[in-house]
Amino acid sequence: MGETEKIEIHRIRCLSKLKMFLLAITCAFVSKTLSGSYMNSMLTQIERQFNIPTSLVGFINGSFEIGNLFLIIFVSYFGSKLHRPIMIGVGCVVMGLGCFLQSLPHFLMDRYEYESTVSLNLSSTSFLCTENGTQIFRPTEDPSEYVKEVKSLMWVYVLVGNMIRGIGETPIMPLGISYIEDFAKSENSPLYIGFIETGAIIGPLFGLLLSSLCANIYVDTGSVNTADLTITPTDTRWVGAWWLGLLICAGVNVLTAIPFFFLPKTPAMEGMEGLKDNAEIIKNDKEEKQREKIKKENDRITKDFVPFMKSLFCNPIYMLFILVSVIQFNAFVSMIFFMPKYLEQQYGKSTSEAVFLIGIYNLPPVCIGYIVGGLIMKKFKITIKQAAYIGFWLSLIDFLLYFWSFFMICDNSSVAGITTSYEGMQQDLYVGNAILADCNMDCNCPTKTWDPVCGSNGLSYMSACLAGCETFVGTGINMVLHNCSCIQTSGNSSAVLGLCGKGRDCSMMLQYFLILSMISSFVYSLSAIPGYMVLLRCVKPEEKSLGVGLHAFSTRVFAGIPAPIYFGALIDSTCLHWATLKSGESGACRIYDSTNFRYIYLGLPAALRGSSFIPAILILIILRKYHPPGESTSSGTAHVEGKITGKENECQEMDQLSKILNDNELKTKL
Repeated sequence: MGETEKIEIHRIRCLSKLKMFLLAITCAFVSKTLSGSYMNSMLTQIERQFNIPTSLVGFINGSFEIGNLFLIIFVSYFGSKLHRPIMIGVGCVVMGLGCFLQSLPHFLMDRYEYESTVSLNLSSTSFLCTENGTQIFRPTEDPSEYVKEVKSLMWVYVLVGNMIRGIGETPIMPLGISYIEDFAKSENSPLYIGFIETGAIIGPLFGLLLSSLCANIYVDTGSVNTADLTITPTDTRWVGAWWLGLLICAGVNVLTAIPFFFLPKTPAMEGMEGLKDNAEIIKNDKEEKQREKIKKENDRITKDFVPFMKSLFCNPIYMLFILVSVIQFNAFVSMIFFMPKYLEQQYGKSTSEAVFLIGIYNLPPVCIGYIVGGLIMKKFKITIKQAAYIGFWLSLIDFLLYFWSFFMICDNSSVAGITTSYEGMQQDLYVGNAILADCNMDCNCPTKTWDPVCGSNGLSYMSACLAGCETFVGTGINMVLHNCSCIQTSGNSSAVLGLCGKGRDCSMMLQYFLILSMISSFVYSLSAIPGYMVLLRCVKPEEKSLGVGLHAFSTRVFAGIPAPIYFGALIDSTCLHWATLKSGESGACRIYDSTNFRYIYLGLPAALRGSSFIPAILILIILRKYHPPGESTSSGTAHVEGKITGKENECQEMDQLSKILNDNELKTKL
């Protein structure tokens, strides 16, 4: 009886090692995707906090991929020889340090000061239209004040922190998946990988909810009286508590790392844990064989690296697939990273609302698309040629649906002197300085300060002074301005702080856009698994690992890093009014030409996606005459061999597929 109890205890203890690793790595996937989705959602807040252009924000975002590339080769080739759980634990700690470093500027800088003409001193009327008024926020000529205002390189902390976060994330996915694959039963491996993928889906959901919450909290909450603020979360000067979420992400990453330091380098092989003394010998022999196998594979990869690379570069389907992936990732990376900004500028939503809507409308369809696509591939035993056609036609349907978004538009915000005249007539943009008019010519107003008010005539003005307002009642955001000479109405000419809303019609357009985005996300994610099966089966089995790595490397170098930078620069070109610092330098953009913004945000990805169908059609043409090396022939002998080796390679393909989906598609679509 006692002997039986010892065997049961031994079984539980050994089983718990692998199961504990599974739980820990799932939590690690949650934490890493939590940090990534949160950071991507806070780009607008970071842009406003540091008063930097969108192109620079794109470079900060791309620094994560740069950090990831620093260690990807080292981890891929040498990670299996080291203590993988400890490597993963160290990676989680490094991610936590990166998140903490990103939040550090908030504690090193002074309080955030948004440009405003409204004085908190109720006895002061300098922000109103007075003939003897003086301009506020005039450029200073004192160099010492200039250096203090620019806060020159504080954003570098965010860039370096994001790069460190990328370095820390590198070992988690490849080492975690390979650890499960090496020590789990072959029939259990896909199930375990499914648990891990679930964590990669839950993480972005929590990340978007956290970013929505933090974006609605003022950046200096606790140190300023928010009742005195003259801006709301919908204002383009508003900065949410971006640093708070990063501290939470840092804590979650560090806590996630703790279990890995207590897990063994080589746990008992699953299915061999219930035996006693002889089991230990068998286990040691199995582990030794496993280590020898890994060593031989590493030696073979190192030895065959050049021939494999030559073979891959001479594989037309593989090279064309990489070209398709790079072009499409340029389109999707650009769209996803700047989608919150697009919803803000086009539909007048706050960052908090935009991020929340993106999570609600886009995340569930992506998850369902992956599941349905995988079930279809499994049930109907799709071949590589069939998978290529399925992926092509689904992508084409999604591309055609995409063009409907060009009709779901809102007009530019009506701002007197910028997008419309003071009489309310639409005017040609970029015509020069038309800020002043007869109604405010004698008010001595600042012409560069962005402190908008909404007139009772439905027209916005850059400031209360430029609206010609002479008196006010109330404080903070509830302030109401009266006797505004530029507001032409039959009744009392009054105004309130903030831009005028875009109206009910624009809200309906937003709903249509989000529904289309939901359908598009589902269709494209449905095509993801068939598309990646083409990648896995168009190369020889021994070249799969290198092929997948080269594919991931290409999409990072030629899409993940440059796309946010050049896309951000194009968005900057549509800016109508830049923030003005006390030094006189330009800061973040306050209002964009939403029409040109829309042409760039929707048009450039449409052009990129359209061009990607050229190499995709070439793949279909080649597949008609070319037999892929990764798929068995239709002959009887090859068919039997395919059946025998199919089961052995099934888990390996599931492993590679999950790697790509987690590393590329989830990050792009979410």
